[in-house]
Amino acid sequence: MIYGPIPPHVDPRKLADRSVSLAGELQLSQFSRVCELLTDTAGHVRAEFAFSRDEQKVAVMQLKLESEVRMICQRCLDEAAIPVSGEYLYAIVTPGTDALHLPKGYDALEVGEEPLDLLALIEDELLLALPIVPMHPPEECQQPAGLLESESSKNAVTRSNPFSVLAQLKRDPNV
Repeated sequence: MIYGPIPPHVDPRKLADRSVSLAGELQLSQFSRVCELLTDTAGHVRAEFAFSRDEQKVAVMQLKLESEVRMICQRCLDEAAIPVSGEYLYAIVTPGTDALHLPKGYDALEVGEEPLDLLALIEDELLLALPIVPMHPPEECQQPAGLLESESSKNAVTRSNPFSVLAQLKRDPNV
């Protein structure tokens, strides 16, 4: 496995022929689309790539991502440290190849003659791995002071049902 800076562009088929593995850390600040959703862009993303050929001689790329991002918790509105990780298995195919004929478990990754942009791939997978509604774990989350349930139930005003008049009309035979 080669540790160090991950090259921005590679030819995945050549790396698969040589069974190359790459690993390294990238700064979160490199990923502008991800940073738009975060409260703090400090930190890093650990990425591991493993290129190989499977039994059917299909070029395969395995990707592992791991990071911790800071987002606003939608429950308590404080900053939350959210772990983000994922494992992905791609079959590298030429554009226009029918993905239905790939072995199960592979995602099709279309790569033409141009090199594969690894940084764009990492950013896309990070975006998909981010939670839609970021929250602390329930035991760590503090409710805002104005949303305490006991206060709201004490001050609740009992009101009559506005549809009770309709129920009375329904029972009245003269209507």
